[in-house]
Amino acid sequence: MFSGSNLDHAGAKDLLADVLNDGEIVRRRFLPIAYPGGGNLKRWEELRDEMMHVNRWFLADPMDMDRIKNLLNYLIAQQYLIENQRWYRARLMNSDVVYPLAEMGAPPRHLARHGRANPAGIPYLYLGSTPATAVAELRPHTGEHACVAEFTLSGSGLKFADLRDPRGLTSPLIGDESDVIRLRADLSFLERLGEELTRPVQPSGAPYEYIPTQYLCEFMKTCGFDGVLYRSSVSNDNGINLALFNPDSANATKVNRVSVERVSVQISQ
Repeated sequence: MFSGSNLDHAGAKDLLADVLNDGEIVRRRFLPIAYPGGGNLKRWEELRDEMMHVNRWFLADPMDMDRIKNLLNYLIAQQYLIENQRWYRARLMNSDVVYPLAEMGAPPRHLARHGRANPAGIPYLYLGSTPATAVAELRPHTGEHACVAEFTLSGSGLKFADLRDPRGLTSPLIGDESDVIRLRADLSFLERLGEELTRPVQPSGAPYEYIPTQYLCEFMKTCGFDGVLYRSSVSNDNGINLALFNPDSANATKVNRVSVERVSVQISQ
């Protein structure tokens, strides 16, 4: 509740005791009340498997999409994070000729391949918060060269879903006790949506493993969102990715040629 306030644990307890006018209540231990049915995480896992391997367009038992729409409204990105930010897109070079600025946007429809957010044939514009993030998303090799274009977002009032830290964005001050209990049950579901967009996918599995996140982003569009923010799984600078549903909402301002000096690899047993 007090994250970002610079309060330490003891200070947060003192403040909560003052708010509740009870110095003893903050020393007690509490157990959360479980929501009947356990929330939407299990249902999403079932739906995800069905979309990839059983049914794609006509699902046997769709989720409660009204509830999903309501949850997404907790995750609307703050405007200052978006509108005052420079964004970047990178393309690996196949010659010494720098791509013209006009060719640094989203691909044309007939060349748009499956992406984390877009189905094949429906181009979205994928942007990174730093040049290094944009290049890292290409999975380059050391010694390769890339063109990096800088973008600004056009217009104001664009609405983005921020899936980087759902638990930190949602507030418990939303209504009565039953609302809080239900939201707690769905926090793990919202976190899973962010993980789905971040999780690395092998190219051979992209045509079907991207389907759940494509379904999610298509639903976001119907809810009036202009794009989605998610963490980069390959960036070394804590970069952010933005999938922009309408590529015309961004303007390219300049393009630079860069070299990939080093690629880092991390392994686990």
